Amino acid sequence: MPILRRVGRPGLLGMATRTAVVAGTATAVSGAVASHQHNRALEQQAAAQQQAAAQAAQQQTAPAPPAPAAAPADDVVARLQQLGELHAQGLLSAEEFTLAKQQLLRG
Repeated sequence: MPILRRVGRPGLLGMATRTAVVAGTATAVSGAVASHQHNRALEQQAAAQQQAAAQAAQQQTAPAPPAPAAAPADDVVARLQQLGELHAQGLLSAEEFTLAKQQLLRG
């Protein structure tokens, strides 16, 4: 007796098989996407750590800025003149002017 094939819509077994294939494919794709995203996040985290370590190393090896040279006497006179002009313009009060002048003459 020959096997008869059904023509038209698939039967219950055919529908279940098709659904299983579609669901399995969707799960595989979803898992692959999640895996890629996880790997990308790990790579970005590692890159950020490397960059932070490089910056820390650079800050540790950076030479200290040179100490400022001692101010010559002409500079003190010029600074006193600037303070006097600021006081005359009203930008510094008498107390501020006196305090700034004392600090300049001390240091």
